[in-house]
Amino acid sequence: KMIECLIINNSLVLAPKKYLKQAFEFFYIELINKKILNKKNIKQELTIVFVDIKQAKQMNLQFRKKDYATDILSFESMDPSSYGELIICSQVAKEQSIKHKLSYRDELVYLTLHGFLHLLGFEHENDEEEAKKMFDLQDKLFEKFFDLK
Repeated sequence: KMIECLIINNSLVLAPKKYLKQAFEFFYIELINKKILNKKNIKQELTIVFVDIKQAKQMNLQFRKKDYATDILSFESMDPSSYGELIICSQVAKEQSIKHKLSYRDELVYLTLHGFLHLLGFEHENDEEEAKKMFDLQDKLFEKFFDLK
């Protein structure tokens, strides 16, 4: 197995674990093929944790000084064998899926890809050029995943 995607559900909403793992493995291989991930920065695992609104709001305030529940937070790992942790708020993701006209599980796939790109160093909040690069890549990968579905 090339990478372990650990999924922990601390929320009241069911998480489509198998589907998310398949999607993540697809993106992982695509990022290797695109030379965005190279042999030097390959790690063994990624952890995805689902939380409810209260916990998401608390973490967003603590780590980003923003007082609302956000959809996803990315935390790099101190462990050199791990990319880190993605914290996803199930309820916010569910609301966004309706807005984005996606199924809940496809919204989670999009968020997982978004968070993983952050862990790889992509950024969209402080630099327009970087943001364009990140969202272009994210959209290309997301569309390719759905073309194969």
